[in-house]
Amino acid sequence: MDIGYFLKLMTEKNASDMFLTTGAPVYIKIEGKLYPLGNTGLPPGMVKKIAYSLMDEGQVPQFERELELNMAIALPDAGRFRVNVFKQRGEVGMVIRAIRSRIPSIEELNLPQVLKDVIMTPRGLVLVVGSTGSGKSTSLASMIDHRNSTTTGHILTIEDPIEYLHKHKMSIVNQREVGLDTHAFQSALKNAMREAPDVILIGEILDAETMEAAIAFAETGHLCLATLHSNNADQTIERILNFFPESAHKNVLMNLALNLRAVVSQRLVKGVDGRRRPATEVLLNTPMIRDLLRRGQVHEVKQAMEESLEEGMQTFDQCLFRMVKTGEIEQEEALRAADSRDGLALKFRLSEGGSGEHDPYADYETAAAPKISHGFI
Repeated sequence: MDIGYFLKLMTEKNASDMFLTTGAPVYIKIEGKLYPLGNTGLPPGMVKKIAYSLMDEGQVPQFERELELNMAIALPDAGRFRVNVFKQRGEVGMVIRAIRSRIPSIEELNLPQVLKDVIMTPRGLVLVVGSTGSGKSTSLASMIDHRNSTTTGHILTIEDPIEYLHKHKMSIVNQREVGLDTHAFQSALKNAMREAPDVILIGEILDAETMEAAIAFAETGHLCLATLHSNNADQTIERILNFFPESAHKNVLMNLALNLRAVVSQRLVKGVDGRRRPATEVLLNTPMIRDLLRRGQVHEVKQAMEESLEEGMQTFDQCLFRMVKTGEIEQEEALRAADSRDGLALKFRLSEGGSGEHDPYADYETAAAPKISHGFI
């Protein structure tokens, strides 16, 4: 089996992932859906043979000792790929992820234009949150590329794994991958300040130590970007608090009030053209939000966002309402993705009934949704 052929096909189809497992055909993932490449399952031993052909002499014994391995490969005319090799039911399995070099712009992804201002802020903490597969990496890459194309500086990323390759443009971009360029996330974080960055990207915050490091970077005059697994802005604040004992919550909220710049929450929804596009919620640390954080009134954040549209903030349901009204998505898709299905359904009924309710996006300048040729991974 020629793995090169499948990697080139993966690139041609703009697939994000490829799956090789015994007893099943090769599958690729496009726009979040799996497609088989043929009908014949891979025979026993085939995936192992392919995996070992990609390993160097040091990686084979490492895999046999640890039973899993991460490696990067490059193929002319196909690009770069991240390969995870593992054992399952006594056989070898592989998942290959494309490492994108072409980064879509903020406009192409139909992201809020306020994110251009967010990424250009000189210091502070910016969190991009959402579930696995919600396009966080793509949106972050787009924001970083905008800054890289606009101003000088040193952008340092610590990722696990690298999913987009950044070129040096107006800024220098150094990308460190856990397992390849650093042994551990924490050691990379501890040494980050010695590398004189202006912008630091932390791939994912999973614990209190990493959260404290992110806040410390922001406190010391850096722009720190990071991802979290949470569903929306107010849940993100609760998630951060849950990293710490209750006795520390007041101090954590004060640090967030002083250093948080934005929380960008994202979900992918199906557009009328069948392609996925982001629905985004944007929390900006305005004086009103800052005061709520200082006073620990996290439960009032959502209402403050709904009332501050002119500031560039928007809730998920406001975003989904606007996307339906501009013809980007169907109403049922909006209801499926809503934070409050009943609340959004009521808003649609009032709007369609000519009640005179003001469209919350009537004064919000938006462009027509572009066709996304380089989708989310």
